Amino acid sequence: MTKTKLLIDNLKSVCANYGLGNDGNEFKIITQVFLYKFLNDKFRYAVKQECPDLVKSEAFSAVLMELSDDDYSDLIDSLDPNIPRLQPEHLISHLFTKQNDDDFAKLFDDTLRQISIENAEVFSVKSFTGAKDTLFDELSQYISDSSQRDAFCKALINKLFEFSFEEMFEQKYDFFATIFEYLIKDYNTDSGGKYAEYYTPHAVARIMAQILVPEPVKGVKCYDPSAGSGTLLMSIAHQIGEENCTIYSEDISQKSSNMLRLNLVLNNLTHSIPNIIKTNTIALPHYLENKFDYIVSNPPFKLDFSDFHASLDKDAFKKRFFAGIPKIAKTKKESMAIYLLFIQHIIHSLSDTGKAAIVVPTGFITAQSGIEKKIRERLIENNWLRGVVSMPSNIFASTGTNVSVLFLDKNADSHNIVLMDASKLGETIKEGKNQRTVLTQTEENRIIETFNNKTAVEDLSVVVTKEEIATKNFSFSAGQYFEVKIEYTDITADEFAEKMNAFEANLSKFFKEGNTLDLEIQQHLKGLKYE
Repeated sequence: MTKTKLLIDNLKSVCANYGLGNDGNEFKIITQVFLYKFLNDKFRYAVKQECPDLVKSEAFSAVLMELSDDDYSDLIDSLDPNIPRLQPEHLISHLFTKQNDDDFAKLFDDTLRQISIENAEVFSVKSFTGAKDTLFDELSQYISDSSQRDAFCKALINKLFEFSFEEMFEQKYDFFATIFEYLIKDYNTDSGGKYAEYYTPHAVARIMAQILVPEPVKGVKCYDPSAGSGTLLMSIAHQIGEENCTIYSEDISQKSSNMLRLNLVLNNLTHSIPNIIKTNTIALPHYLENKFDYIVSNPPFKLDFSDFHASLDKDAFKKRFFAGIPKIAKTKKESMAIYLLFIQHIIHSLSDTGKAAIVVPTGFITAQSGIEKKIRERLIENNWLRGVVSMPSNIFASTGTNVSVLFLDKNADSHNIVLMDASKLGETIKEGKNQRTVLTQTEENRIIETFNNKTAVEDLSVVVTKEEIATKNFSFSAGQYFEVKIEYTDITADEFAEKMNAFEANLSKFFKEGNTLDLEIQQHLKGLKYE
């Protein structure tokens, strides 16, 4: 772990030394070079597993170059489809030997371009139109001074050559989740404009996954219509088992889609990369006719969608947006409640036995009317609500909005719906200028076990029927179902008489003060004259 973080720091240092520190292109360089290194080592590791004799060779790329075309082709064909297809001249060890050649930057860029072309089928992210992006950009071009490009690429290769991932490939999600978070920590913020990537805390992601998937499942399809960098998808894939599920996602952000691709590669989910679609999920849904077994989502809550509002009110979307489309705001268009469209899209996208977990603003669960209430009514009437967990304030460092997680299940138990108020749990920590609430591992487990066991716990959870929810105006707030407790204290007759006398004395005093005030007011009124 320490060595991997050092590699990332070293790559950032190279960028800083060549004037790209905190530059808009630094994100592309760091993540793509890191991905190149990872794919290089993944290929080496896979080849050595297939041909153990190569492990003994120090000149790995040279040995591969000596293979005939047919032998090399057979070797490539024997590898798992998730393994990148590289040629010997694509390897970092080969580039390391060529770094003193003229035009090294061109060789570096050409190498990455060839890898992109030869691996496009598996590793490319598609847009709604079907166009595929490139796996790698020509990274040297980000150095404006052309005379510095060779030196820049040499510096990158030297940092990559010093380190190997190969001994880490036996480790799984927990290791690479931490690495991914460290890799993108400077780039995945919610201050990046209109379509910002909102980061979901791991505690929330784990709670969602472990409540959604309490029992083993196989061969399932998992989907996130607003995937961001993929925290929720990685968490549920880890809970199910990467080999037991296929991932599907949509997100409007190219940056998010590239982050998600890297996350899938790191987490042994390369087979799902072709299912990443860069699109506007609400206006141009790629998976509109698809149905999914598990859906997780932390959608944007507010967004100005006035520019494509008119395109939503068409026949193809009538069934999808059953509760309605929020009107265009006259002011503060950026506060339009787009999350209501995502909730309806998710409901539409569930299979007949599908399950979903959606992060929503807590105000959604108690709104007295409007689209919010229509959605809640549909969930109750169709027996699709499994329960709700209201999270502590500031569990998201980036927003002060209180959030709840809505759990849907097409086969929910309508007589045992779990409503939980976890808002009092957690401890507050400071992160920069923000304060964030962090759940302890014990609290996480308590939420998961209480929910999955359908347990009523005083001041934490209630278990209610669909009929009870209907009588409360379809409120999903646990607090409205908690018993109101009145504590009784036994007192003697003398104590009772003493308390009553005190009450009477206080009342007499207040009445006298009131009479005095009445007289003063009347006197003032008599003194008023017309002028």
